[in-house]
Amino acid sequence: MNAIEKPCPWNISDILSILPHRYPMLLVDKVLELDGGESATNRVGRRIRAVKNVTMNEHFFPGHFPSRPIMPGVLIIEALAQACALLAARPVPPDAKSWEFFIVGIENGRFRKPVGPGDSLELNCTVLKERAKLFTFDCVAKVDGHVVTHAEIMATMVAVAKS
Repeated sequence: MNAIEKPCPWNISDILSILPHRYPMLLVDKVLELDGGESATNRVGRRIRAVKNVTMNEHFFPGHFPSRPIMPGVLIIEALAQACALLAARPVPPDAKSWEFFIVGIENGRFRKPVGPGDSLELNCTVLKERAKLFTFDCVAKVDGHVVTHAEIMATMVAVAKS
């Protein structure tokens, strides 16, 4: 059984089997929940809850406010987008081996609190709309139950042909 068909939780090996990202750009460590949606082919209403554990070893901390390390907001958005890609990854069309997932827009992005070393960033995303292969997601990142980032992310998915 491949990760896309496996029930949650998904570990890092499962995530690596779906996302093309690798260090230092892989920003999802674990998928805790993946559920909902109207059907296997209509993803509207589907939700994911994933985690990014933020450590002092992150490659961006030495240069991003070294005296007070803060995770860049753009990387929080990227972590949310990667969770969205995991959320929308199934089903894969029969004539494709996988999907490529591209952000095409961000609306109403808000950063409410800084994220730093030692924080566990909870990534919560819900599919709001699906039209052809264009998606809109409602995304919320939390630390200790408090919202740190909220945004609507629009993305498109392109099928990768089987070789």
